[in-house]
Amino acid sequence: MFKGFYTVASGMLAQQRRTEMLTNNMANANTPGFKADQSSMRAFPEMLMQQFGKKDIPVGDGLSLPENQVIGPLNTGVYMQEAIPKFLQGDLQETEKKTDLALIDANMPAGSSVFFAVQHPNGETRYTRNGNFTLDAQGYLTAGNGFYVLNDSGKPIQLSSDQFTVSDTGEVTGQNGERARIGIGFATNALRMVKQDDGFYRTENGTPLASAYGRQDVRFKTQQGFLERSNVDASRTMTDMLTAYRAFEANQKVLQAYDKSMEKAANEIGRVN
Repeated sequence: MFKGFYTVASGMLAQQRRTEMLTNNMANANTPGFKADQSSMRAFPEMLMQQFGKKDIPVGDGLSLPENQVIGPLNTGVYMQEAIPKFLQGDLQETEKKTDLALIDANMPAGSSVFFAVQHPNGETRYTRNGNFTLDAQGYLTAGNGFYVLNDSGKPIQLSSDQFTVSDTGEVTGQNGERARIGIGFATNALRMVKQDDGFYRTENGTPLASAYGRQDVRFKTQQGFLERSNVDASRTMTDMLTAYRAFEANQKVLQAYDKSMEKAANEIGRVN
């Protein structure tokens, strides 16, 4: 009977984690460039149940040998293994701001993606699809949280004003003739990128991604004055949240049934008159 408690508890914890992930997706439905997470649910390894017994051998002195009979496999619970971002292109939203940039995937190998490169304060390179950039007081092009946007040489981009242009190929031309090229990293397997708490991505070993420019199998373009919207499907996410709530409640009811059975066993069956 106690095995049931643990099985039900694992189901409740798994659904709670899934609900938290879906809630985070909903909270970022309006965050530019946000990629919705998907959950991966997995059952615990199966246990093989056997019954220990004995088998009588019909001989003169009588002989009993141990014998185990297979009852069958048993799953003891479920857990949410991981949350995996869904790197599908989001819709474009025109903002008419020169500091807003969007990446458009024209032709990408399966499972790959391209990202804007920014500089973390610790010197490492981070990656994002959120092109909601701005200029700081020194004229550096930065992400919304102040991280420097990098060029294709891994250096911050400094401009004289926000009156600059960005071509489809990422070439930046400033008002006073400054020139640079937006740094774009290419991830062969985007699912191996590690999502950070601040919404940026990094590589597993911290080394920068290879440049996306010059690859024959990759076609993309940079669109100035546009933002890539989040790819969260709000209606689908709400449906998934309700499903997770119902699954949590079902596990909760099973747990209550176990609790009542235990109460009956303790107060009625095991009562000493």
